[in-house]
Amino acid sequence: MEAESDYTRDGTVDFRGRPALQSETGKWKACAFLVGYEAFERMAFYGVASNLVNYLTTQLHEDTVASVRNVNNWSGSVWITPILGAYIADSCLGRFWTFTFSSLIYVLGMILLTVSVSFKSLRPKCTNGICNKASASQIAFFYSALYTIAIGAGGTKPNISTFGADQFDDFNPSEKDMKASFFNWWMFTTFLGALTASLGLVYIQENLGWGLGYGIPTLGLLLSLIIFYVGTPIYRHKLRTTNINPARDLLRVPIAAFRNRKLKLPMDPSHLHELHLQHYITTGKRQICHTPILRFLDKAAIKEGISTSSSSKPLTLTQVEGAKLMCGMILIWLVTLIPSIIWAQINTLFVKQGTTLDRNLGAEFKIPAASLGSFVTLSMLVCVPMYDRFFVPFMRQKTGNPRGITLLQRLGVGFMIQIIAIAIAYAVEVKRMHVIRTHGLVRPKDTIPMSILWLLPQYVLIGVADVFNAIGLLEFFYDQSPEEMQSVGTTFFTSGIGVGNFLNSLLVTMVAKITGKGGRKRWIGDNLNDCHLDYYYGFLLVISCVNLGAFLWASSRYIYKRETTMVKDVKCNVQIMEGNPITTLDASLGLQV
Repeated sequence: MEAESDYTRDGTVDFRGRPALQSETGKWKACAFLVGYEAFERMAFYGVASNLVNYLTTQLHEDTVASVRNVNNWSGSVWITPILGAYIADSCLGRFWTFTFSSLIYVLGMILLTVSVSFKSLRPKCTNGICNKASASQIAFFYSALYTIAIGAGGTKPNISTFGADQFDDFNPSEKDMKASFFNWWMFTTFLGALTASLGLVYIQENLGWGLGYGIPTLGLLLSLIIFYVGTPIYRHKLRTTNINPARDLLRVPIAAFRNRKLKLPMDPSHLHELHLQHYITTGKRQICHTPILRFLDKAAIKEGISTSSSSKPLTLTQVEGAKLMCGMILIWLVTLIPSIIWAQINTLFVKQGTTLDRNLGAEFKIPAASLGSFVTLSMLVCVPMYDRFFVPFMRQKTGNPRGITLLQRLGVGFMIQIIAIAIAYAVEVKRMHVIRTHGLVRPKDTIPMSILWLLPQYVLIGVADVFNAIGLLEFFYDQSPEEMQSVGTTFFTSGIGVGNFLNSLLVTMVAKITGKGGRKRWIGDNLNDCHLDYYYGFLLVISCVNLGAFLWASSRYIYKRETTMVKDVKCNVQIMEGNPITTLDASLGLQV
């Protein structure tokens, strides 16, 4: 029989429910199967999202504002539904089975979408160059397929990345070091899938047919699921050791604190209710250390509240601190919404802007406008290895932080680069408007004598920014979530992008409506050659600068999670008791002073 040290120390099990062996399960060899799925899934998603605005305007004949709104609404749904998928995973089914069922729904949606764009009867008819609007049944079938994909994504997005992170044992120092690079290389894989979509699939859609352009990623997604299930014997699974729904603590803590509002809060947090340290050692769970913020919530753990009624028993200090963490993350989440609005421009207005420019590259090749999105991905692919292999080690020597810089500092750098990107987008649009006035080209189909390559800097810089903020956000929300709520915590990342898309949809609609009153020239309209898109980009630049100030304020008040990751007779206040404990506290310093 294997020695006890041969097993993982974080309580994970293999697919048969037995304690997982360190040598035979998890780590990068397990993640190799997961990233295979993720690459194909990203190819499928971006194969649809990158060029969807063009399909809606050229094939379903929607106007510009409506198509931008519909793309944002669908993208928002794709990034919002993970809240439900994460809740199901954390509360009942677990990450593996939630992902399994959801991935089948995802594939069904892709099949339906491929059918929708392939059969002429499901698309509007054109006669002598005059095309009809899509019928109600055609629209219903197309959008049903799109939103089936959104439902499937709800169970796959929040669980596949957290399931990958579960393959590393935090109690093992070497595996903990591997995990520090996991999210960088995880996102690197997603960028490969996105690059394939924006370079290859977009060209196929516009030149060889939409059915082939959607059919290829559908087959790829089916193949990736086979790859995923081949790796089943070596996956590690985290088991729930309690019947308590961890997500319910978000409500139970403030309710219990309010119920105990008249009780006196002890000055010493050690007098609050907490399970014995042996409980965390036995279960492999982590005790979250007390923090001085939101002290009112500490009343939920007052021992005087103990009674025979389970509903009125005090919560543990770890449960209270878990709720505090979620409250702190909500504040950070709020200041990520404006950057998500900027990100939403990549697949909407940036693409429509590109269609008005000279897209010829040589005598015969014409660049698809949506293909410029590949430069977002290319810049990420170049920068992620540089960040992980050069920037992090260099900064680690300067700061002593294992990550090089703190998670919030990483986000701040990304947000600043994104501001530079939108400033350049504004300047390029001012240039485009000047060329339009000079040549008097104001008709909708006029091609502006200005190369589409002028748009490259804004795409490249957004890609560089995402190396800091997109990867940083995913890691931040996973890392700072209570252990049993990490799927839910990850949805802070996905839901921020989703809400950003919804806000962009609302913003575009309201701006078009308000600025067009009284016969004035709209900022955004069907004819981008006769609009003031530069004003809209200037508006985005202003609110991005204001939001950066709000982010710096929120970061200065955020206190990072502190928890025991190797417990043996040690308290959270780092007072060593009897014995010779080995202790590691995850207590990174943030921007706060």
